[in-house]
Amino acid sequence: MPISPLTSDKLYRHCELNGLPLDIKSTKHLTPLNEIVGQERAQQAVEFAMSMKDKGYNIYAIGRNGLGKRTMVMRYLDRYDPNGNATPLYDWCYVANFDEARTPKVLKLAQGEGTKFKKAIEQLMKRLVKALPLAFDNEIYYSRADKLKSQLAAKQEAALNRLTKEASSKHVALSITAQGSYELVAMNGEEAHTEESFAALSNKEQDLLEENISELESKLREVVRKFTVWEETYSDKQQKHDEQVAQDVLVHLLEPLKLAYADQSEVKAHLNDMHNDIIDNLDIFLEQNEEQVAISYASLQKKMPRRYQVNVLVNHGSQSLPIVVEESPNYHNIFGYIENATFKGTIFSDFSLIRAGSLHKANGGVLMIDAIKVLEQPYVWDGLKRALRSRKLSLSSLEREVTLSGTISLDPEAIPLDVKIILFGDYQTYQLLQHYDPEFKELFRVTADFEDEMVRTDESEAQYAKFISSIVHGNKMLHCDRAAIKRVIEFSARQADAQNKLSLHSADIANLLREANYVAKASHSNMIRVGHVDQALRNHEHRVCRLKDNIMQSFVNGTTLIDTQSSVVGQINALSVLSTSDHQFGAPNRITATVAYGDGAVFDIERKVELGGSIHSKGVMILTAYLATVLGQTDKIPLTTHLTFEQNYGGVDGDSASMAELCTIISAFSKLPLRQDVAITGSMNQFGQAQPIGGVNEKIEGFFDVCSIKGRCDSQGVIIPKSNAQNLMLRADIVDAVKKGTFSIWAIDHVSEAVEILTGVVAGERDFEFEDYPEESVYGIADKRLKKLRDHVKQQAKSSDN
Repeated sequence: MPISPLTSDKLYRHCELNGLPLDIKSTKHLTPLNEIVGQERAQQAVEFAMSMKDKGYNIYAIGRNGLGKRTMVMRYLDRYDPNGNATPLYDWCYVANFDEARTPKVLKLAQGEGTKFKKAIEQLMKRLVKALPLAFDNEIYYSRADKLKSQLAAKQEAALNRLTKEASSKHVALSITAQGSYELVAMNGEEAHTEESFAALSNKEQDLLEENISELESKLREVVRKFTVWEETYSDKQQKHDEQVAQDVLVHLLEPLKLAYADQSEVKAHLNDMHNDIIDNLDIFLEQNEEQVAISYASLQKKMPRRYQVNVLVNHGSQSLPIVVEESPNYHNIFGYIENATFKGTIFSDFSLIRAGSLHKANGGVLMIDAIKVLEQPYVWDGLKRALRSRKLSLSSLEREVTLSGTISLDPEAIPLDVKIILFGDYQTYQLLQHYDPEFKELFRVTADFEDEMVRTDESEAQYAKFISSIVHGNKMLHCDRAAIKRVIEFSARQADAQNKLSLHSADIANLLREANYVAKASHSNMIRVGHVDQALRNHEHRVCRLKDNIMQSFVNGTTLIDTQSSVVGQINALSVLSTSDHQFGAPNRITATVAYGDGAVFDIERKVELGGSIHSKGVMILTAYLATVLGQTDKIPLTTHLTFEQNYGGVDGDSASMAELCTIISAFSKLPLRQDVAITGSMNQFGQAQPIGGVNEKIEGFFDVCSIKGRCDSQGVIIPKSNAQNLMLRADIVDAVKKGTFSIWAIDHVSEAVEILTGVVAGERDFEFEDYPEESVYGIADKRLKKLRDHVKQQAKSSDN
């Protein structure tokens, strides 16, 4: 029985929207979806990971770009309800460590309290900066200070007077030099002895004066020592006085703040430490040392001393779940960093210059980052694993991480970390991490695997229509009428290369709708209609089809040799798919086979010159095995076949031409011509069964276009594997040509069916009783020729022996 071509209704599955009520005329009447269509498996994985509070339940979201992975996760998290099991959120602040400036302290405050505390401290400092100088600038303070100073001066004067009187009684005077030191001088009446007058004294008088001076010097040293003790006592009394004055001010201003934070031990302890530090550093407020004051206020905002500032690193405000998307995950952006400031040519740093990273901001919530971007940045992946393992966020300088120098830098106290990391990546990156990083499995235990397509049913079409509505509403486009919705769904099926599937590549659908919206607005329409969708598709095709036009032009001008109407021995039109980054299309390739006396080998020219890939070579080996089964079961095939893709200069891979190659070899063996008006695509196994291939729609359309270029005739068509019939979503002009009977598409189960279509002769089945094929069959003709050649070889062998 001749093989019948497919009917036109098998070439395209129209969308009927049977799952939607007839009264829904456009997306205006459809409720937008709150989730990405067809990704239930991935959504369940995200829900599971978010519910697990144990360590290591982070997420790796797998899927191609454009599937809506991030959108789905964001929509889920926006409505995520932790049911009271959410991690408590805190505001995190860095403050000065008054005991060790290199290790700033962390303050944990209740959510939303960080900024309030910072403002309270700023307000306190503003009042202290004014109140403390005023407390030391009044008559009561001056009177008390003068009294202490007078007491010291009187005590010192009395001691000096006693020593002066005693010295005077011994003819010695106590004087003060120009340098401010005390000096004892021997007196000659009212005048000091000169060298001459002292020499004129008797030895006894000289000895007596020297003895008296020596004794007085000893007493003078004792008095000076007492002066030091008295001055220290005075300083202590003055300090205590100053501290008491400051205490009175601080108690008045600081105690209300301590009471407000009495239930937060860390904050209260910091306020007590700050209280004591202010007492120890009153000079900062009293401006007694200009240099120290300048340094203490050195900042962009000279409102308060730097050491008392509060650096609010993270302020969660009123949000219930922090969600951070880090687009540039370098080391500083993820883990934070410490800035440097310059003051009078000196570079310095302190706790107020610590800046938050994405992990700080996402603490208690979710951080979403791209896996490839993370792996591209040095030290980020190791740092991320270290933070997840320790569940602490240590802010260390990147320079200290990558150098061996012992540069002094800050070492802030670590912040407890409780965050969910969601990595977005593809399968290849996931497999690499699984294979090369043993820690990956422990830290990312949940895989959210996003689907590329979904089953096409009436229900899924209705859901897809709602998905289209969500894009329209979300982007504030013109609404799509019912016919336009159907056309977009049909486009999705074409993207999935299947009549019974819909593509989940949401970026493609969104782009089509945006372009159709543009076309509709340009034509002043109030709604997107099916014509606008078709025009948008044509516009897109025109923008990206430069390579296709160049290839087709080579058929127009005859640069690429092709025959679409005659019949030729050992020559066939196979079909292939060519791709650019955003477009793929089909085109025919001429395959030829020549035979010569030999040992039965199939000489793959593409493989020999390294233009053929390993899969293509495997296909040739498979067809060689089938060929041996068909024509070489009883004896060796005495022909060597040379097989090639004509005018192929860029390489070929894949096994989708193996059926075409076999038909070409059979034609060369039997000398039966093959139809050039019929192209073929499909791979085969060792039993000759046709196996499905990819790009079937593009391949058929490519041959149809070349036929139109070279001249159409009603006998033209394409042979495809029967299992590819479900993938057909062909252009309307091809469906119309099939409907009119001017183009045919045959779906076959076995390569022998292709042989029959291409030769017009029955392929033939072996009669196992006589081990022969019917004489008039293709295989019979080929087998008969091979037998003659074998007999000829044997006769030659006998002649040579004789």
